[in-house]
Amino acid sequence: MKITLMKGKIHRASVTEADLHCEGSISIDRALSQAAGFLTNERVEIYNIDTGARFATNVIEAPPGSGIIGLNGAAARLAMPGDKIIIVAYALFDDAEARTFRPRVVRVGRENRILSD
Repeated sequence: MKITLMKGKIHRASVTEADLHCEGSISIDRALSQAAGFLTNERVEIYNIDTGARFATNVIEAPPGSGIIGLNGAAARLAMPGDKIIIVAYALFDDAEARTFRPRVVRVGRENRILSD
């Protein structure tokens, strides 16, 4: 049996841009994406804290240190710049892995900068 667990998340990121006419995806600052353990093209779930919208798309890379969290294509209809979102990736684990695995949780503050714990 496989168990689905959160693999990584970026918590309370601010959407910086929304481009309806760009190919669909979410652009994430490379430094944030790496800190959360996200891979380019990986499926992520997005939870809009401000509106309650929940949707999925794939990750594309934005320049490291840019703070960019950009929604592209149809996803741009579900959040607007300034909205706070949670971005989560999940993975399948067998029972033994699931009992020891620890997800990467990245908390961000102003301008989507990583907060230290």
